[in-house]
Amino acid sequence: MSNPRSPSLFDALLPISVLIVLLGLSVFLYGDSSSSGPNQIALMSAAFVAGVVGLKNGWRWADIEEGILAGIHLAMKANLILLAVGALIGTWILAGTVPTMIWLGLKLISAEYFYITSCLICALTALSIGSSWTVAGTLGIGLMGVASGLGLDPAITAGAIISGAYFGDKLSPLSDTTNLAPAAAGSDLFAHIRLMLRTTVPALSIAFVIFFVLGQNAAESHDTGRIAEVLQALESQFNLGWYLLLPVAMLLFLAVRQCAAFPAIFIGALVGAVFAVIFQPDVMSRLADPAAGSLSSLKTVWTALFAGYESHSGNASLDGLLSKGGMGSMLTTVWLIICAMCFGGVLEKLGLLQRLLESAIHLAKSTSSLIASTVVTTIGTNIITADQYIALVLPGRMYRAEYEKRGIEPVYLSRALEDGGTLTSVLVPWNTCGAYMAATLGVSTLTYLPYCFFNLIMPFMAIFVAYTWPPKALAETGKADAAESEAA
Repeated sequence: MSNPRSPSLFDALLPISVLIVLLGLSVFLYGDSSSSGPNQIALMSAAFVAGVVGLKNGWRWADIEEGILAGIHLAMKANLILLAVGALIGTWILAGTVPTMIWLGLKLISAEYFYITSCLICALTALSIGSSWTVAGTLGIGLMGVASGLGLDPAITAGAIISGAYFGDKLSPLSDTTNLAPAAAGSDLFAHIRLMLRTTVPALSIAFVIFFVLGQNAAESHDTGRIAEVLQALESQFNLGWYLLLPVAMLLFLAVRQCAAFPAIFIGALVGAVFAVIFQPDVMSRLADPAAGSLSSLKTVWTALFAGYESHSGNASLDGLLSKGGMGSMLTTVWLIICAMCFGGVLEKLGLLQRLLESAIHLAKSTSSLIASTVVTTIGTNIITADQYIALVLPGRMYRAEYEKRGIEPVYLSRALEDGGTLTSVLVPWNTCGAYMAATLGVSTLTYLPYCFFNLIMPFMAIFVAYTWPPKALAETGKADAAESEAA
């Protein structure tokens, strides 16, 4: 059929309903391990159902396949970054960079202020470099190690890291999403950032209070003996010193200079390999393969790049913490992202997602309800399409005309896109952001989700502000400006 039929609301809801049911069963049957395969099957099955709907409406399989490939193409940048981060973790442990971060953290940060300090450090760093992913892949890895050494909850720690990283990312003019949202809405970048302060600052303040209270409670059961054991194990296994943090500084510098994430992170991984050869001769000697002869050092760092590092310090906590990394450790996450993008790509290609967005727009009668609808729509798009960029661009494209029609300044649209789209992407296990954070921090998305207080509060704060501090229509603003001019 040359002209496919427009999908009905039932057509649009069917594959999403199938996905919800299958994902629910996946979590029920497999728990935290659902992202290791079961969720992928659920996503592919739902994509198949969407494809059947498309065939029923007159689409050719070649068109559906084109949508699948387009979705996968969007995810390739995230997948390359994931593989680079896996390599970086492996060589940074081998080089002593991650052990040094843990060692210094255990000496400098007290348990009762650890959660709030982690959140603040990540917020300031992300604000300066504009990348939550880079912050998690550098400082986040070290902070997770410090939390383990202090005997603190890794899920709360991950929540603090993510909360701070996404606050800074959201307000940084260097962030890609902070630039993408106003571009999609047709608003000014710095006006967009100023307006976001109304929702982000109160939300982070509440998150700070919660992390402070959690830290005070955690300090009561703090085990100082465990810290001494971990410090001793670190000092016996690695040469430690401030100079081993130079790879971290170099990577943050590249981020500030707006170097693309994949080459910057992979360069960081290679620098870690060089540092391992220079500064960790004992570690290299322990791991050397005699059969490799003069190439044993090359083989050791090569192995760290694809298989990570395996610790045998004798301290169970430290061994569990440092035995990780390598590109291979990211393959399950890459698989999850590919399956998720297959589903999202089919829905967008067949117009099923647009059909749902049209229904949401028609239900929003007032200005406040339109903003609330925008926030909810971006959250739903994050869940359905598994990509935060689609969650910004597609609703931005769909809602932009409606905001213009109602005379609402586009900056309110761009803020709603970020409050709902950027902030909730990390809470979806199969979203590129959720999958990345889980793989990088070593805590499953559903486990850290309850502690991402900033990210959880933001959508509610955005809706609350929309009703208590609604925007003035452009027509009203113009009349007020004219009245002021006449008075002058």
